Amino acid sequence: MSQALFILYVADQERSTTFYSAALGLQPILNVPGMTEFALNDGSSLGLMPAAGIKRLLGENLPDPMPGDGIPRCELYLTVDDPTVCLDRAIAVGAKEVSPAKTRDWGDTVAYCLDPDGHVLAFARRLQ
Repeated sequence: MSQALFILYVADQERSTTFYSAALGLQPILNVPGMTEFALNDGSSLGLMPAAGIKRLLGENLPDPMPGDGIPRCELYLTVDDPTVCLDRAIAVGAKEVSPAKTRDWGDTVAYCLDPDGHVLAFARRLQ
């Protein structure tokens, strides 16, 4: 496997692109109607795709993701230098805080919030 692209289905691509650009401090490497992509590191990227677009693309065999809008359906766990700074930056652009940074049972210090679509965004400093 040479790369991993994780795609979040979002209600509003423009809103989510603005949010993730500010929350992650990154500019998209791709931003066209139907897909925005951010390079997270050398081997992984975050994609944002309108939920309506995936439904059109894959058709009736795919359950409609829109009824789950606002309900946490995934977690994006990002290793960062300072979870509190990242959490504060995300909150400043519209995230909802779930839990401040604290050391968890597995040793990482992690702060949690929800993005505008209800996806869980975790900022973690790994135990060295």
